[in-house]
Amino acid sequence: MARQNSFHSDPASASTSSTSSSPEHFSCHDDLLSDFTIIPDDSTSSLAGLTDFRNMTVGSPTQKPSASRKLSFYQQQQQQQQHVLRNHPLPPVYRLPPELLIAIFSKVSSLVDLRACMLVSRNWANCSVELLWHRPSFAEFIKYKAMVSAIQNETACYRYAQLIKRLNLTFIAGEVNDGSMKPLVLCTKLERLTLTNCTNLTDSPLMEIFASNPRIQALDLSQLGGITDISLNVVAERCHRLQGLNIAGCKRVTDASLVPLSRNCKFLRRLKLNDCNVITNATVISLATNCPQILEIDLHKCHNITDEAIIQLFTQLRQLRELRLAYCDLLTDDAFLQLPSRHYECLRILDLTGCELLTDDSVNKIVNVAPRLRNLVLAKCRNITDRAVINSISRLGKNLHYLHLGHCQHLTDRAVQHLVRYCTRIRYIDLACCTHLTDQSVCHLATLQKLRRIGLVKCQNITDFSIQTLVRRSNDTLCPLERVHLSYCTNLTVEGIHDLINNCQRLTHLSLTGVDVFFRRKDFTQFCRPPPDEFNEHQREVFCVFSGSGVSKLRGYLNAEKAAAEGLPTLGEQPYYVDDDDTQDMEEYGEIALDEVD
Repeated sequence: MARQNSFHSDPASASTSSTSSSPEHFSCHDDLLSDFTIIPDDSTSSLAGLTDFRNMTVGSPTQKPSASRKLSFYQQQQQQQQHVLRNHPLPPVYRLPPELLIAIFSKVSSLVDLRACMLVSRNWANCSVELLWHRPSFAEFIKYKAMVSAIQNETACYRYAQLIKRLNLTFIAGEVNDGSMKPLVLCTKLERLTLTNCTNLTDSPLMEIFASNPRIQALDLSQLGGITDISLNVVAERCHRLQGLNIAGCKRVTDASLVPLSRNCKFLRRLKLNDCNVITNATVISLATNCPQILEIDLHKCHNITDEAIIQLFTQLRQLRELRLAYCDLLTDDAFLQLPSRHYECLRILDLTGCELLTDDSVNKIVNVAPRLRNLVLAKCRNITDRAVINSISRLGKNLHYLHLGHCQHLTDRAVQHLVRYCTRIRYIDLACCTHLTDQSVCHLATLQKLRRIGLVKCQNITDFSIQTLVRRSNDTLCPLERVHLSYCTNLTVEGIHDLINNCQRLTHLSLTGVDVFFRRKDFTQFCRPPPDEFNEHQREVFCVFSGSGVSKLRGYLNAEKAAAEGLPTLGEQPYYVDDDDTQDMEEYGEIALDEVD
């Protein structure tokens, strides 16, 4: 989480880290803020600024020397400095050069401590001011206003606006509008700008900000429905260093701006064009042709994209690591069957959710050209059968960590058995709505030692037997499951779920929506999280999801209920498990896509 910080007109204001070492000063203070004086011996240059402070009280004023006496004057200055140092030795900390001070200050994590460093001396202030202002962070709009006041202050000792390199307004998105963004035109050295969900913004202030910031490398404008091609055209004209662009949800952006942008911003590496549903093949082909360094591209719900664009992406982008084509519903097998017969060793993530025209032949070709795929999403690819799993996906072997086959309704236990035999490192698998699967499939999945998350929503043939097998491994190790989705598995009982919860101490999420024996009992649902606001009345009625401490509370309640029935003492509620080492795993694999509702 970003640190909170308050802004003032003094140098100690905001931010966390910086790598540069040249704070911007007003010209009227240049002579006062210099760290160095001209002396013949470079070895003492780092002490010069501090020696000048001492000279203010030691010795007598010296007249400006003539050209003929210039050398002797500097010799006298050097002797005077040495005399002062002999009689008034400086502490070692004052002898450190600015480069070393900056390196030390960069390790200080507390903004309060950094501000204290600025108050020690002018030299320390010069070395720490950029660290405070490099990346301002604030969770309240009043602090943003304080920052704006500081950068507009013409009498400040530093040009604070020139020190800001990164800005993230996500936490105050609801209060940001065109008027409050206008002052950011003063910040002309921005490198990263994040405006996620600042839905009140239009093109007006953004055009000026982009025009004055040619150094921008990463730009996040996701969910800014009010911006149009006007803003993106300015980015294309001015921000040639751009490497990352996120315009997810900017539905008014078209090929008219993205094609010029692809021609001018040739260093693009990461692109998110989710829900930009009016762009066509022209944008994708231009990106593939002009931006050879692209690593990640997301075209989720870009419904006008066809096979031609995908062929160009694979043909031109040899370094592609992540490709998301969810709900690009015009894609057919030709998009992959026509690919050149070469390996794309870098490709790790491929998402084809909702591409319903694809068949087993596409999956076979994908595995042939991308044998090191780690995440494969084929949810709602309803033509996929056992053949794709047995003959193709299984060949990914130990490389495969994440597999989503939700709504692939033709799959049977035979496919799961074959998959588990060869892909032994699967950590996340979703088989939601694969209605032919039985307890046999779950028993095979129980042999996956690294399995952390499993989705079995609407697999109505699942019973307590397979759940007990899933949580009781043959080697008696602690069950590693963290998230289990069993919504609409109507054959499950309270005893089976109780066994699951007690044997999975790492469990942080359990969905039981539509399971009668749970959602109809108020003593259980009191530990549920509230349903999403957009759910209708029926969805709210059957909603039953336990997460975080809710899982721990349910475990404690079930244990107490059982103990009371057997006349045994209760152990009370146990804390729910959080493993810091798994944080990266949790972020990497995300949420189950198909959970409580279809």
